[in-house]
Amino acid sequence: MANLDLFIVNVALPQISSDFDDSPLSSVSWVLNAYAVVFAALLVPAGNFADRFGARATYLAGTAVFTLASLACAVAPNIWALVALRGLQAAGAAALIPASLGLLLAAAPPEKRLGAIRGWTAVSGIATLGPAAGGLLTEISWRWVFLVNVPIGLAVLLAGPRLLPRTPPRTKADLPDLLGAALFTAAIGVIALGLVKSPEWGWTSAEVLGSVIGGVLLLALFVLRSARAASPVLPLELLRLPTFATASFASLLFAVPFAALLLSCVLWLQNVWHWSPLATGLGLAPGPLMVPVLAIGAAGIVRRFGPALVSFAGCAVFVAGIAWWLGAMHADSDYATGMLPGMMLTGIGVGLTMPTLIGAGVTAVPPQSFSTGSGVVTMARQLGSVLGVALLVAILDAESTGTLRAFDRGWWFTGGCAAVTGLACLCVGRTFRRRAD
Repeated sequence: MANLDLFIVNVALPQISSDFDDSPLSSVSWVLNAYAVVFAALLVPAGNFADRFGARATYLAGTAVFTLASLACAVAPNIWALVALRGLQAAGAAALIPASLGLLLAAAPPEKRLGAIRGWTAVSGIATLGPAAGGLLTEISWRWVFLVNVPIGLAVLLAGPRLLPRTPPRTKADLPDLLGAALFTAAIGVIALGLVKSPEWGWTSAEVLGSVIGGVLLLALFVLRSARAASPVLPLELLRLPTFATASFASLLFAVPFAALLLSCVLWLQNVWHWSPLATGLGLAPGPLMVPVLAIGAAGIVRRFGPALVSFAGCAVFVAGIAWWLGAMHADSDYATGMLPGMMLTGIGVGLTMPTLIGAGVTAVPPQSFSTGSGVVTMARQLGSVLGVALLVAILDAESTGTLRAFDRGWWFTGGCAAVTGLACLCVGRTFRRRAD
């Protein structure tokens, strides 16, 4: 549910605007922005809370908040009420994601944790089918985009207390550093805000530059606070773990081309081929469907060759898919020979890369920090996704989004980012030391 709501609402925006007195895009876009900003900002504090007080309790609390907020979104009376409720929904999602992985890793024996993470990622990968689901539900009403979460959430809340394992909290379940949590939340929130609004405000505007600079300064204060706090939100020793640090960084980098890829496909199908929202969602489905298949099926390959080589290979296949589009996609090309082969190749690339990086990063942290570690990795992916969308929109806005040249520029950017990510993947797990004199 949490990942699905990153994608499912997009195709419903025109109907939401129409129902709320033709609200302008600048207002309706906050239905997406509020979720993205709050989700990214709260992931790490929520993961730390799950480690301290138990992943099971945090998971069920996040489910309750998310489900109630989804119901409230479905009956929102105006656009700004919907925006506020989307922020509340994102807060529930931020608790769900790291706590769910913390539960899974605590229940799995050490030798099966990598496979468990790949299965978890496979479920998350299905969420990229959100545009198809959103298109179908929007045919009924945009309110069903939110109502669909309610029966699932209720089922989890009824069955969860009996089925979910109890995870012991830390021995010292003292309160985390609240000032540090506030600094980190504000830093990520301000940076994410500047990124999501950059196409509207302009990359060199005072608002965007101020957001990024202010966020970086807040992050610096957070690091100083964490180094001195007795109970920090993000233990800085996690960042000294080579595999965790490099895998988290590579996850951030890979999220940029992945998010740009999905948006470029939506814009092509709707602006160039003039497909309906439902047809667009179905046209996007083959690529994302490769993610769960490979997330589960490639575990043996990762064990044999290691995460660095497998994630590098995934990036290479992803770049090959983009290269196919650069050569084969034209206004009069058909779906089967134009978009579909590139969609399958990029789907294979995502399926090899994304689960491998997440698995490498999270399994590198000690058991008592599973939820915090997964929160960091997910936060990195979310920031990368926001950056990828913002940069692609900026590139396409330089020209009409219906021209081939604009999409070529966007795909060159997407392929280039994936190639850079491939180089970063080769460093996953490596420890760099100075050469002794």
